[in-house]
Amino acid sequence: MFHNIQIKEGAFLVSDAHYSHLRPHFLDFLKEIRSKKLLPTQLILMGDIFDALFGGVSYTQKINEEAIEILNAISLEIEVIYLEGNHDFNLQKIFPHAKIFPIAQQPLACGLNDKKVMLAHGDYGSDLGYRIYTFLVRNPVVLWILSIIDRLSNHLILNKLDAYLSKKDDCKEFKGFKKFVSKRVENRFICDYFAEGHFHQNKSIHFENFTYINLGAFACNQRYFIVKSSPEVEILEEKIFSKGIKK
Repeated sequence: MFHNIQIKEGAFLVSDAHYSHLRPHFLDFLKEIRSKKLLPTQLILMGDIFDALFGGVSYTQKINEEAIEILNAISLEIEVIYLEGNHDFNLQKIFPHAKIFPIAQQPLACGLNDKKVMLAHGDYGSDLGYRIYTFLVRNPVVLWILSIIDRLSNHLILNKLDAYLSKKDDCKEFKGFKKFVSKRVENRFICDYFAEGHFHQNKSIHFENFTYINLGAFACNQRYFIVKSSPEVEILEEKIFSKGIKK
């Protein structure tokens, strides 16, 4: 699906920050952008930026309030493109000045100079059971009911979810990843580059017709990527964020 989105030189791409009170680094990253210590020309968020942010469930907005406020301020100054993930969705009202793309509009076709780039969080095109789940969990009525139950139970559901997510290993290697990706994307898309997150592998795979890029997760070691065209960098330059320091 083409939306006339142009990726800019110097844009920052961030995927899978899984921001929560247990992973505060993304908030520091946003503060560095807000204070102009980091200067992206554009901010492209590739999904699962928050560990739990569901439009319609007010508690998830409350626990992420500071990061939401800063990101909204940033979106008034530069273009923010947000591809919803499986941990953060129904976001348009939360981020009214950002360009929000739900799962139904992914992969997102973009331009970069004379190249075509496809962007996605990575949970598109799954099996029927997962598609039914994603439809239900994003349904406003379902989220409204969840919000009521969560409030009446003193946030029992979301606290249990937080405890579960805190134990997940977000940085493990995906064995057989190339074969898995080949079945998903090869010969399915016409583009020069296909970039997605979700799998946290930080790997590039060169297929016959395009280059596939799986972005490293910010949650693992605060990786982010800068769009750069040069003989030394094919499309994305990897950076590691350390508070106040750009490596």
